[in-house]
Amino acid sequence: MDQFKILLVDDEEELVKTLAERIKLRNLDPQVAFNGEQALLIFEHSIPDVMVLDLKMPGIDGMEVLRRVKKVHPEVQVIILTGHGSDRDADEARRLGAFDYMQKPVDLEDLVRSMRGAYRKKRDLTSGYGEF
Repeated sequence: MDQFKILLVDDEEELVKTLAERIKLRNLDPQVAFNGEQALLIFEHSIPDVMVLDLKMPGIDGMEVLRRVKKVHPEVQVIILTGHGSDRDADEARRLGAFDYMQKPVDLEDLVRSMRGAYRKKRDLTSGYGEF
């Protein structure tokens, strides 16, 4: 599978750093952001294929980041990874275009599988082989 750009966004710095290191062991190379503002700044310079996004963050929360990203870059696939979500949050995230909604703590293999699936969907959408 092609290498693809991943952005991990979570205000729990130790968690996101550890997650990034564990993902690197699977031959993937994620960038990290520690809040919604940093994530949106990264989008100004480098658009990821897949973003793993926490919901509850100070400042711009994950739902607002999802809303803004999908408005400008609908092809970017977003996986919500949260420890504080609800069924209502899951429904709202899917309505806004999230590819997947996962709860912390997450099984790393499940997350990597979801990221690879999200990348395949993004690749299919941008190559003209999307769903009809």
